[in-house]
Amino acid sequence: MAQSTAAPTPATLPVAAPLPVRAILPWAVFFGLVMLVMLYFVGAEQGAFAVFSGEGVHEWVHDGRHLLGFPCH
Repeated sequence: MAQSTAAPTPATLPVAAPLPVRAILPWAVFFGLVMLVMLYFVGAEQGAFAVFSGEGVHEWVHDGRHLLGFPCH
């Protein structure tokens, strides 16, 4: 029995086309706006900049403020 010394050829996999920027851009803008709103509520929603009166929002995000390094008291 003769042995073959040729190396096996690797199978070629189809390459997926890259996503166009136009498909990603609306989602990137949406998530960027959501992150800015979340940053506002965690970082600035108290005192003179408060959109909502009272301490409700502050109490909900209090631990997150400390985790992210925002001073609050």
